[in-house]
Amino acid sequence: MPDASADLGICLQDKDIAACVLQAARTRESRQSCTYDYDHGMLSWRVRGSIPAARATPAITGKENQQIGAKNRYSSKLKEIVSWQIASGNGMFPANMKYRTFRGTDIRVSEVGFGLWTVSTGWWGNYTDDEAVALMNEALDLGITLFDAADTYGNGRSEELIGKAFADRRDEIVIATKVGYDFVNHGEERRGQREIPQDFSPENIRRATEAALKRLKTDTIDLLQLHNIRFEQVEDDALWATLEDLRAAGKVKHYGVALGPAIGWLAEGVLTIRRRNPGVLQHIYNLLEQHPGKTIQDAARDAQADTMFLIRVPHSSGMLEGKYTADTVFPPNDHRSHRPKSWLANGVKKVEQLRFLERGGERTLGQAAIQWLLADDRVASILPNIYNAEQLREFAAASDVAPLSQDELTRVEELVAANFGLEPEEGRYKGTMELPAEAAA
Repeated sequence: MPDASADLGICLQDKDIAACVLQAARTRESRQSCTYDYDHGMLSWRVRGSIPAARATPAITGKENQQIGAKNRYSSKLKEIVSWQIASGNGMFPANMKYRTFRGTDIRVSEVGFGLWTVSTGWWGNYTDDEAVALMNEALDLGITLFDAADTYGNGRSEELIGKAFADRRDEIVIATKVGYDFVNHGEERRGQREIPQDFSPENIRRATEAALKRLKTDTIDLLQLHNIRFEQVEDDALWATLEDLRAAGKVKHYGVALGPAIGWLAEGVLTIRRRNPGVLQHIYNLLEQHPGKTIQDAARDAQADTMFLIRVPHSSGMLEGKYTADTVFPPNDHRSHRPKSWLANGVKKVEQLRFLERGGERTLGQAAIQWLLADDRVASILPNIYNAEQLREFAAASDVAPLSQDELTRVEELVAANFGLEPEEGRYKGTMELPAEAAA
């Protein structure tokens, strides 16, 4: 059984990066990464565990996502990131991540991102730092580059995890975080997923941003989001001027807003887009819960805004992963236990009518749900709830499965319009669900 250093030596001697991938990527892990520095002729790579024989399919990714070719292999003066997928026939999902760019920037994010709420808050189970960091590093090895945190998640823990996981890989990731909740003074008052007081004063936003930078162990935040804003923040000129000041100072590169908690906030979202044109808006949106997400995204199109979208809860709290039954029971402290009973009973019936999206095994239903969202080019990245490595690999691979065809999109639209042949359900929404009269006009 060869060791890592032997394979690395072969790569350096042959100076053939493609061969390096094939020779060195014989690991039990689903993905690894290596970086070749053309300036110094050095190749470094990461490997965990032993190196049994396995079949590897390389996916070479560099600037402009172009494959390294013989003609430019040595002429480039850029560091190229080389990644590969183990295809050992044991049910792993091969992945070739695609990327999208925030409008008006050079910030390029993976179509599937990683939301830190699952590993840092305790609301989706408890993870040690080592477990969380291992999952985050595997995500990056799978091509996921967007990591979305918030200073309030775990009272600073989500940001600390990013700083710990990627201390030596900062240039490979895009850091998004959120500010606005006063967890410094009220963090210990938190009960479950209930909100704590917010503080969007310019002074606190500056303090919170500086504190986030320290926890993240970086000198700039790629995307700063105002966390769950209300009408007051939409209208607060001083708050938006503060975001511009932070960008001018190099503390943040890009900024936007996140809507929540829970689904709703139609007026808050639409008016933010119309009046502030934020670079990014994060909200809940999925195939089964299209209101008010579709209205909010249509508002950006109608206003010709630069706003792009980060989507969370893309699987309707796991329903669109297609694994629930009418008898599924969630633990009392599980966030899904707060859903109405009709969500489970009707959701299972709806999912069975969506099985055609799996194309007989070409893609999972969870992957199809992600591709349904990616059909809108204003969507920058999807942030699924990620609990474990198997799920991570499935969702990361969603970027590379076949997009939904027009016939599939039309059939979904028809099913949703008919509510899947079920009795109408009354939606439960937070925030303001009607535009003010002057805004509606």
